[in-house]
Amino acid sequence: MFISGASRGIGLAIAKRVAADGANVALVAKTAEPHPTLPGTIYTAAEEIEAAGGRALPIVGDIRDGDVVAAAVAKAVEQFGGIDICVNNASAINLGSIEEVPLKRFDLMNGIQVRGTYAVSQACIPHLKGGDNPHILTLSPPIRMEPKWLQPTPYMMAKYGMTLCALGIAEELRSAGVASNTLWPRTMVATAAVQNLLGGDESMKRSRRPEVYSDAAYAILTRPAREYTGHSALCEDVLLESGVTDLSVYNCTPGEVELGVDLWVDSANPPGYTGP
Repeated sequence: MFISGASRGIGLAIAKRVAADGANVALVAKTAEPHPTLPGTIYTAAEEIEAAGGRALPIVGDIRDGDVVAAAVAKAVEQFGGIDICVNNASAINLGSIEEVPLKRFDLMNGIQVRGTYAVSQACIPHLKGGDNPHILTLSPPIRMEPKWLQPTPYMMAKYGMTLCALGIAEELRSAGVASNTLWPRTMVATAAVQNLLGGDESMKRSRRPEVYSDAAYAILTRPAREYTGHSALCEDVLLESGVTDLSVYNCTPGEVELGVDLWVDSANPPGYTGP
């Protein structure tokens, strides 16, 4: 697996989930030194991946730089002999309006989300082609065109850009048997972004654990690539399709709690879900 931005949170959870099967994981991220408000570094993430049962190759770099991405992919291929899975996880968030978000921040979000997804996918594709079950998974939402979902404009543009990239790749590589799908949670997920930007402890209590994302990602990545591509999937729906019957096991707060519904999603649970 080659994954961007996996030094913490959802990306790290996905990396550790495949590591439990003994997978090799190359992770590229910028956090080499401890951050004052964010947990972990790329090196502590690598330690956790190896403790989970895999082998890790931490690579410090900015995915907005195409040369850095190409070198990172080449290093991963040299170390592990190839790439079977590409995960576009890296993302920056600012929920301000077009009047509030300066161009510098707009460029950061679109640089990481859109350019980064394009660069990482493009560099991995030659190594994915011809693989036994090659997958690209992009962590971005379904594209919803209802007026209420067309804001906040800057963040919407960046996240929709990731999805458009992923869906375009799915069509371009369909005949080559390389799957490309997107995955997004129905609820807030307990990460540093939720803690620091979206309401702190109260929002964390109304979130699901990162494993809701990593378990769903694992379910997609183990599906036959030629049979499952071009989808914008939601984590909870994927889990139910995979045999999970109780989504409450992923809740951060035991018992009944009103979960915070994520952007671009209508409800915390799939239609018809009757479990706890």
